Amino acid sequence: MKNFFVRRGNYEALDDSALVELAKEEAQAFGELYSRYLKKIYNYVYHRTGNTHDAEDLTAKVFMRALSHIGNYEDRGLPFQAWLYRIAHNIVANWHRDQGRRKIIALDDYVAHSLKSDAPDSLAEESEEQAQLMAAVRRLPEDRQQLLLLKFIEEMSNAEIGAIMGRTEGAVKSLYHRTLLALRDDLQLPADAAERRLGGAAPGRSVNS
Repeated sequence: MKNFFVRRGNYEALDDSALVELAKEEAQAFGELYSRYLKKIYNYVYHRTGNTHDAEDLTAKVFMRALSHIGNYEDRGLPFQAWLYRIAHNIVANWHRDQGRRKIIALDDYVAHSLKSDAPDSLAEESEEQAQLMAAVRRLPEDRQQLLLLKFIEEMSNAEIGAIMGRTEGAVKSLYHRTLLALRDDLQLPADAAERRLGGAAPGRSVNS
């Protein structure tokens, strides 16, 4: 059956593991992997950079790096998807360091979902609440920002997030719980007090979780 798909160039019915092995020798097989994950990786990069131009450029670099290293990839409990996200994370992290820019995550979908309400009197306050929530998210350490992005934008399970972040599923659950508590506490403080609580950390700077 595998040979049938190879002869016809129909890779859609193959799983990632089979495609990766074919992609080590056949560009068309990698093209199928590219098609499967282009949108997900682009969305991930976009929400880490905040603009389409850089997101498109960095997404291209992610797949170029994946293609150049596909021959070294071995499935040792790390799914191809997780491997691809790790490449994306490293490229975006390097981009931020090189450019000296803030790590901004535009979690618009998460904000909109969190603040959505049928109460008419909530509409006037929505914009201010969104701004406060976004500011609180940006004050979180980088790993917690990444967790929220993968959970609410990419809608991944704790197990999938754990594979990408190199943590156990239990550790992801614990980090998520602590992150929500931190956001809640942050939103209950004035902006200047919230900055002092984090020791004046710049948005996205990693601190102890």
